[in-house]
Amino acid sequence: MGGEMGRWPIIRLGSVLAEKPRNGYSPKDVPEWTGLQALGLGCLTSSGFAPVQIKNVPDTALARRCALADGDVLISRANTRELVGLVGRYRATGYPCIYPDLMMRLRPDESRCLPAYLELVLRSNAVRKAVRAEARGTSDSMVKISAAMVEGLEIPLPSIDEQHRIVTAHAAFERRIGALERVLGKLRFAELSLSTQALAPAQCNRWDQVSLESVATVVAGVTLGSEPVGDGTVELPYLRVANVLDGRINTADVKRVRILSTQFERYALKQGDLLLTEGGDLDKLGRGAVWDGRIEACLHQNHVFRVRCRERMTPDFLALYTASTAGRAYFQRVGKQTTNLASINSTQVRKMPVPVPPLDEQERLLGPVRATRKRAELLEKQITKLRTVQRGIVEDLLTGRSKAYVA
Repeated sequence: MGGEMGRWPIIRLGSVLAEKPRNGYSPKDVPEWTGLQALGLGCLTSSGFAPVQIKNVPDTALARRCALADGDVLISRANTRELVGLVGRYRATGYPCIYPDLMMRLRPDESRCLPAYLELVLRSNAVRKAVRAEARGTSDSMVKISAAMVEGLEIPLPSIDEQHRIVTAHAAFERRIGALERVLGKLRFAELSLSTQALAPAQCNRWDQVSLESVATVVAGVTLGSEPVGDGTVELPYLRVANVLDGRINTADVKRVRILSTQFERYALKQGDLLLTEGGDLDKLGRGAVWDGRIEACLHQNHVFRVRCRERMTPDFLALYTASTAGRAYFQRVGKQTTNLASINSTQVRKMPVPVPPLDEQERLLGPVRATRKRAELLEKQITKLRTVQRGIVEDLLTGRSKAYVA
């Protein structure tokens, strides 16, 4: 193997590893503290390592063979085709920790390849594409990669000095983005505080309390699975549960469905419609956001309720209430719980008691919330733009198309 990619030589990953890639160990977790913890697969994300799934496990000699050191590079060896091969550099949690069987640990020879550089290059577009292509499985819902495949990955290898410059350039973006994310967190907390203040019990008790169906219409969307064909049909984009998040609509991945043309008005969304989800975790029932009309002629799935306000209620105020402590408590109280999921039906949504202040008071209360939310949205766009610039610059540095200059 070998060759050139830009200015850097290309080498096999295995040639710079200080030891063979090693699978982890997955003992049964226990509720009590034992002195040892284990990572879950969710600790590897598209942005790197995140200590979000850590559990207590029995402290045994077998488990300790998979003990992690600060800076170890981890790669997921089994997942969906989209997520397999996610990489993160372990940052010590403060307690002894091991990694699971669904991950491999990579320890490079640091005289030739920095762990921080290896993390970046394994997250690059070219390597991620190669990993997805080489993963093996009977379906895209579960595929695996082998140690031999990982060792055979071809990566660019600049000098150690240049690796340091690339890592430093990436870290400079991370510091800037981290500072903006901290400000964003404060804005989100301020928005929550303002919403709570606007809907304080003493405040709500002054207003009329009515059922939701008296101030809005509630409609379920199109049912999937038996699409019509032929003349008199039309294929359109639709929103599903995955698109409706808490306080915002994500249209990065929108599916399409074919319906009868005569059904369009029944399922079509209008700007100002409040969308609420039918099912999910119990504490997420009824999550939703107001549709801004960004996609023309867009529908909604049957697991997403469309709530269209009449003249007495503004969509933003209703969204504020359904997301409040009182609104969430109602959905949790009436939701039907199964083993893994909870759900609500359209009748329960229609019967939801809601406060109805005068329209001018609704607008007055929404003012500070909207202003704070607008600042947060602008900050989110700034962070997204910075992430895009960061990815582009780091990709150029990794391939040698440009050179890192560090002051």
